[in-house]
Amino acid sequence: MIVSLIGYRATGKTTIARLLAEALGCPWIDSDREIERQAGKTIAEIFAEDGEPAFRNFEERIIAELCLKKELILATGGGAVMRENTRNILRASGPVLWLTASAETIHQRMNGDSTTATSRPSLTDLSALDEIRHLLEVREPFYRDCATMEITTELCSPEEIVRQILEIGCPDGVKK
Repeated sequence: MIVSLIGYRATGKTTIARLLAEALGCPWIDSDREIERQAGKTIAEIFAEDGEPAFRNFEERIIAELCLKKELILATGGGAVMRENTRNILRASGPVLWLTASAETIHQRMNGDSTTATSRPSLTDLSALDEIRHLLEVREPFYRDCATMEITTELCSPEEIVRQILEIGCPDGVKK
C-alpha cells in the first residue's frame, strides 16, 4: 500500500512520512528529493533553468514511478496536486493524507529552515507570507479533491500526529 502525504511546503510532510514509515516498518521517500537525485540539481535550479512546466512533468513521472511500489510512505512536493493526472495517480495508489497549517505557521517554519531559500523557489512576486496565503487559496481545492483525510500539524508534535494517524486510521487502512 502507498500512503501519500500532500500539503503546502513546511506542513511536515517529510517529517511525518519518516516517522509514519518507522512506525509501520516500511520504506518512505520524499518525491522532491527523488526528483533532485534523478535530475542532478535542486528544485530551485530546475525551476530557474527549465521552468515550472518541465518540473511538473518530471514530478508527475517520478510520482507515477514511486506509486508502482508495493509499499511506501510518500511525501510529495507542495504543488504535486496541481495536475489532475498526478492527483489521480495518488488517489489510486492508496490513502492520501493532507497535512495543513495556517499561512502564519508555514511562514514561521519556513523562516526557521535554513534550506528554504536555496531549495524552495519563490513562485510569485509577492512577499513570502502573501505568496503562502495566495497559493494556499489556489491549491486548497486540489488538496481537498485528492485527500482521504485532512490533518492539522499546528497543535501537536510530529510524534503525536503519527500516533493520531495510526489510532484513527483512514479508508484503505493505515494501521499498524
